[in-house]
Amino acid sequence: MKKARVFELYVAGVCVILGILLVGQVRTQEYIGQSQIPSRRLEDLSDMLRRSEAERMILEKEVETLRKQLSKVVEGEKAAEAAQAELIKAKMAAGLTTVEGTGVIVTLNDSKRQAGPSESHGLFLVHDNDILQVINELFAAGAEAVSVNGQRIIAVSEIRCSGPVISVNNVRIGPPYEIYAIGEPGALDSALHMRDGILDTLRAWGIEAKVIKSTSIQIPAYKGGLYFEYANPVLEGVQK
Repeated sequence: MKKARVFELYVAGVCVILGILLVGQVRTQEYIGQSQIPSRRLEDLSDMLRRSEAERMILEKEVETLRKQLSKVVEGEKAAEAAQAELIKAKMAAGLTTVEGTGVIVTLNDSKRQAGPSESHGLFLVHDNDILQVINELFAAGAEAVSVNGQRIIAVSEIRCSGPVISVNNVRIGPPYEIYAIGEPGALDSALHMRDGILDTLRAWGIEAKVIKSTSIQIPAYKGGLYFEYANPVLEGVQK
């Protein structure tokens, strides 16, 4: 709003000058009416009065112009502030801004149970699909932001097995897996503890799964690259 304040000071200055001219014009008229002065001096004063009147009219027009310009500047700055607010919201929705709020912390860790002769050791490990199911439950319950071991989950995030570890956003992570989710803690906790839900299934294989409600969780912004080779934005109202 600095530009708007400069305009306001300029308008105020012009108004002061205009007021001085008006006062001078009134006093000149009083002087002419009350004094007996030579005709030559009277003509000079009349000329000064006409010039003052012309200057006053010019200044009045300038004040009106400046007021209109000031109004446009204020409107422009309000529009810029609104656009900035929308940009912040868009960055938050895209996961490009660090956010904080209430939510839950979910910790998953491989089972300590030993596999039997006829059991696969992989049944007792946390897999990429297990993390995906937990994340899906959280988003379905209203989570507004989610991360896995510090990696923000956005629309282009990938979660997949990468040998003995799991890759998230092309970053390899291992157990324990800490999933942070911002949202209403009660709703998120209830969604994860549904009967026969994902946590019950994991616990049945001895996988450690615990949920902690928190009043203060911070989730970092997405740090990976965003590249669009085939997708292009479609502007509203523009037809090809």
